Amino acid sequence: MAPPQRGTEPFASPNGLVGIARLAADSPPAASKRRGDQSPDYFLLPVRSILNRCDSDRVPFDWTINPYRGCEFACRYCYARYTHEYMELKPADFDRKIFVKRDAGPILSRDLDRLHQPPAHIAIGTATDPYQPAERHFGVTRAILEQLARREGLSISITTKSNQVLRDLDLLKRIASRSALYINITVTTLRPRLARLLEPRAPHPNLRLAAVRALADADFRVGVFAMPILPGLTDRDADLENLVRAAREHGAEWLGASVLFLMPSAACQFLPFLDQRFPKLARQYRDLYSRSAYGPDSYRRQIADRVALLRARYGLASRPYTPDALAAPSPQLPLALSSVAVLPKGDSLAPRTTSPSSEIPSAATYLSSSRARLRSCAAG
Repeated sequence: MAPPQRGTEPFASPNGLVGIARLAADSPPAASKRRGDQSPDYFLLPVRSILNRCDSDRVPFDWTINPYRGCEFACRYCYARYTHEYMELKPADFDRKIFVKRDAGPILSRDLDRLHQPPAHIAIGTATDPYQPAERHFGVTRAILEQLARREGLSISITTKSNQVLRDLDLLKRIASRSALYINITVTTLRPRLARLLEPRAPHPNLRLAAVRALADADFRVGVFAMPILPGLTDRDADLENLVRAAREHGAEWLGASVLFLMPSAACQFLPFLDQRFPKLARQYRDLYSRSAYGPDSYRRQIADRVALLRARYGLASRPYTPDALAAPSPQLPLALSSVAVLPKGDSLAPRTTSPSSEIPSAATYLSSSRARLRSCAAG
């Protein structure tokens, strides 16, 4: 008998698994035309709901949608790797085993019908990218948008690293005509070689910025997420300013920024990568993140102040919402989200000047002086 082709073997279903782990174990393989060693394994995941209630007080939204579990972009630092542990999988499987949520459109329609009132805000793409390569083959995100386009009076945000969002301009226009729609394009660095190292399968930064420009030209509310900011890698003064300037020049209305959130499941992947590519920096990360997955308060405050100055300099808001409304959703811990006034769509966003005393401090001193050690990675 010929051996089964790669990606066609269903998971074994060990006794004792419950919940999402049991569903994942019983998920059949999903047919895909993608081939090659870099192609992940796809599985059809039966789910009970698409719209998920988020009760965490650390994020500024109550409802989330993630069309897929796992993400092919394979970002080295991704905090969401821990979500595969709920399925009794390793964090390393996060970009190798992608679960496609079955019947997403009809299930979302049912979820919305069951609510007593419309959700205050729905954040799409909080843990996995809704426009990762799997979307070209399975169309789960588009099926979800088709359902949202039939509703009115919603508040929706989409966060992605992909220019593939432009494929759905027709649906996005229908949604924006009936509901509030905000689109966040994540750009962590403008340096192509560094981007390829950190985010191996994500689109080139220039493609993401071009998507920002196209969305802005089509009159969508669009901003850039500089998330996460990576100590010693993407936090240099010139790099941050170049990124903020590029966001402004490509039509972004706002710029969200936050420092790396390094959970144990992410550290187990990210620190070995640093050991190989940036060994001196790896030791500094072990110091920086020894006490908290959020990093030291002093460093986060320093980055928040630097980003606030840059927002003011280039006339970018920190979010598309009014101060008393929901903040823009973020997969990382938001910082300094209210330093610049929010402007209505169409108002002038001309660059502003800062006084000579508003110099942006460097983080190099902090990085070299920290002496603590990183706690051991979580098992698995």
